[in-house]
Amino acid sequence: MGKKARGGAGGRSAGGGTGSGTGRRAFLVGGTVAAVGAAALAREELTRWWWRLPGMEKDRVEGELDHKGAQWAGASRANWRRADRPDDFVIDRVVIHVVQGSFATAVKVFKDPGHGAATHYVVRKDGHVAQMIRELDVAFHAGNRDMNERSIGIEHEGFVDRPEGFTKAMYEASARLTAGICARYGIPVDREHIIGHVEVPGTDHTDPGPHWDWDRYMPLVRRERAKLPSAD
Repeated sequence: MGKKARGGAGGRSAGGGTGSGTGRRAFLVGGTVAAVGAAALAREELTRWWWRLPGMEKDRVEGELDHKGAQWAGASRANWRRADRPDDFVIDRVVIHVVQGSFATAVKVFKDPGHGAATHYVVRKDGHVAQMIRELDVAFHAGNRDMNERSIGIEHEGFVDRPEGFTKAMYEASARLTAGICARYGIPVDREHIIGHVEVPGTDHTDPGPHWDWDRYMPLVRRERAKLPSAD
């Protein structure tokens, strides 16, 4: 959350006929290329959306966790979109948020269908993690459709102007969470792929704010990532 306080042309040759034939061949070849291109695009779309066909969707278990040890606290269905990531959309970003409020506030508003937004996870000051949306689904968290489709959002309890709220337990729990996400999807552990909400194109948010300690957080994520196997 952390809302801002805010053209050639073919011609007939001198020998007669050759140029015309070349032109026809060029037209046919061009048409074939266009058809192949269209077919490739159609296959790409089919690959992305096949799971929406009747009987093709993966089985799901209500409340299943992607992060071991998290508490399931399902967000309102109005605040996320069913998907089949990473089969339909690649996951290559983690977006860090700060609530501008408490853990309880974040969980409450993400369960509210009128709120229109939610993150996949919420991290409390003491390191407790709640999962509110499955990673395979698209959360409405970044204010940018492309980023929503390619990312996982992590909300943190606290305020952007209160650095004392970003505790050791919170940083460490969040780092373990982000490292696990990076391991599952082969996401590089760097600041191009792990970003703040403020860095999302078109956003009007400022979180996680100037007091979020990236120099502290990123080494913690790298340390935790080194303990985990690489993505298959």
